[in-house]
Amino acid sequence: MDRSHDGQGPAMPRRRLFGTLAAAGLAATIAPAAGAAPAGRLDREEFRLPWAGEAGVDIYVRNKHPAGQNTFPGERILLFVHGSTYPASTAFDLPLAGMSAMDYLAAQGFDVYLVDLPGYGQSGRPKQMSAPAADNPAFMRTPDAAAVVGQVVDFIRKRRGVDKIDLMGWSWGTSTMGLYTSTHNDKVNRLVLYAPQWLARTPSLMAAGDGKIPAYRSVSRDSAKTRWLTGVPEDKKADLIPPGWFEQWADATFATDAVGAKQSPPVLRAPNGTVADKEDYWAAGKALYDPGAITVPVLIIHAEWDADLPSYQAQEYFAKLTHAPYKRFVELGEGTHTVMMEKNRMQFLREIAAFLTESDPQALN
Repeated sequence: MDRSHDGQGPAMPRRRLFGTLAAAGLAATIAPAAGAAPAGRLDREEFRLPWAGEAGVDIYVRNKHPAGQNTFPGERILLFVHGSTYPASTAFDLPLAGMSAMDYLAAQGFDVYLVDLPGYGQSGRPKQMSAPAADNPAFMRTPDAAAVVGQVVDFIRKRRGVDKIDLMGWSWGTSTMGLYTSTHNDKVNRLVLYAPQWLARTPSLMAAGDGKIPAYRSVSRDSAKTRWLTGVPEDKKADLIPPGWFEQWADATFATDAVGAKQSPPVLRAPNGTVADKEDYWAAGKALYDPGAITVPVLIIHAEWDADLPSYQAQEYFAKLTHAPYKRFVELGEGTHTVMMEKNRMQFLREIAAFLTESDPQALN
């Protein structure tokens, strides 16, 4: 393991890995899946940035890009952030049928990054997660998450020598990326919002409970599967998730929480800042930020069976993007909040790649 310096804090460990055989430190060629991007060798690197919120807690960042290439224009650099409960590292870079979403975009020439926020995935766990959940209030609120994104954006910009990059958020991550972009348009090329969060008119699948919201919550594999399939017609449930994909995702995701994995049954713990924000803002009819302050091109992508953040939220959010130079809304059929890991994921990935690579959205050809 070598050491490099990000110019913003102490030296940080960096590990260079390659392709889908990363654990062995070998070069690999991505196996082409149906409709996939052309096969190609990818480099993978991992970074740990010091988090300003708590000494000793780091921020995990992963990067994939075409092998041997270290220079990219800003419009070909993408950062992804996750939602309320599950980390980016086990969703955006899960090699389903041998290829992850990260692989697909990197194979198309993108310099792709993901970040796990503190308390999630491969990032460090704040001290609140070492105590009983009821001992501390909810933490990792949306402004805190946006500050982490800002730190990572600046790291990437400095690393690649660019002024702007592309951003993509999923679920609560759309609020994180939307809030950040609304105050940092000068650092963003294009914005992709996957299942955007907006003012709620229907009950949430993520209940806050009664009284004080604790620091974190615990989720079981069974509850994760039930929530995933909520809203899917009974006759469509059997073939929505290809065989083994849920188990592959759940194994990878629940393994990221070493403490929760020791419980019986195993659980995944997630910070409750997003639940507190839902109660204080979205469920209370108050916007946490103004989408009208976003002045970059925006793609909203959503799926019809999304019961977590239903279509009306995406449609109403779209109408609020009054100052984007252009905007697009894509609704995918036969998909849920997790369409990125379902049978129609290639439709999802192609729409994102098309939006991020088009040079002239007004052209007829």
